[in-house]
Amino acid sequence: MSKHMKKFSLVIAVALLALMVAACGNGKSGSGDKKTYTIAISQILEHPSLDATRQGFLDALKDAGIVEGDNLKVDYHNAQNDSSNNLSIAKEIASKKYDLVLGIATPSASAVANEVKDMPVLFAAVSDPKDVMENPEAPEGNVTGASDTNLMATEQIMDFIAEFFPDTKNVGLIINEGEPNAVFMAENAEKALQKHGISLIRAAVVNSSEVKQAAQSLVGRADVFFITLDNTVVDAVDAIVQVANDNDIPFFSSDRDSVERGAFATVGFKYYDHGYEAGLMAVEILKNGKKPADLPVIYPEKVDFILNLSAAKEQGVTVTDAMKAKVQDPENNIIE
Repeated sequence: MSKHMKKFSLVIAVALLALMVAACGNGKSGSGDKKTYTIAISQILEHPSLDATRQGFLDALKDAGIVEGDNLKVDYHNAQNDSSNNLSIAKEIASKKYDLVLGIATPSASAVANEVKDMPVLFAAVSDPKDVMENPEAPEGNVTGASDTNLMATEQIMDFIAEFFPDTKNVGLIINEGEPNAVFMAENAEKALQKHGISLIRAAVVNSSEVKQAAQSLVGRADVFFITLDNTVVDAVDAIVQVANDNDIPFFSSDRDSVERGAFATVGFKYYDHGYEAGLMAVEILKNGKKPADLPVIYPEKVDFILNLSAAKEQGVTVTDAMKAKVQDPENNIIE
């Protein structure tokens, strides 16, 4: 190779190197976002609805170019439904620095909202936002989020029971009275049942290991079973399904995942979608400069009746065409 050719090759190599450096400087990574983010997630326990919420949240970030393992570090904590662990987690998160904190379920959301004062805090899977903040419609501090309660959904379930199970005198509710979200929804259910002359009988539990016994205590006293978005109870929903099936008791839940696991019916939505909507709020904060005070609490709007036909057979329920007609999206919400 001649001296001139060597010099020309060197110039080309230098030019290519400069282009590579420029590309790196422009932050053209796989995520499409040169900034790196750190978020903390506190979740009260693992069960399908809360796990789906977390996954939807992370997928919304990913779709916006904030990708875990690339330009996003997630510090995930699970309290295993232990109040002491939950408070310790909140204090640990408050002692560090994150771009955003997410609390999943009322106990975790309340704890981080109380402890974290200098970072944006979002919540998801919270039934009553007032358990976490003062003014959901006009947030004033560093906290906002997504509620998983559509008050009309609980009323629709109770109306369905009254319409299609007209001999119902008592609805049996398994509940952890220590969960504010469960108490809030139970009160709404009770009000909805009163107009039909139906009573709500409560069987209280403190932990998930007591759920089966509580369900059994309602046999002979309750005509149907019902549960709220009660983390302690939902964690042991399989036990309620077993008691309902063994005794031909129709079992109504407040979440789709429990129906998929064997409850007969609910009015609900997919928790993945709920988490995704909370994730979109996080994108507004992380990428678009919004503050929690700029974002009012959001609520699920698209809810539908969801029926499990296999569970109906197990629980002695004859599913009529009139019941099916309540379902707006039968392809997705009538489970064979």
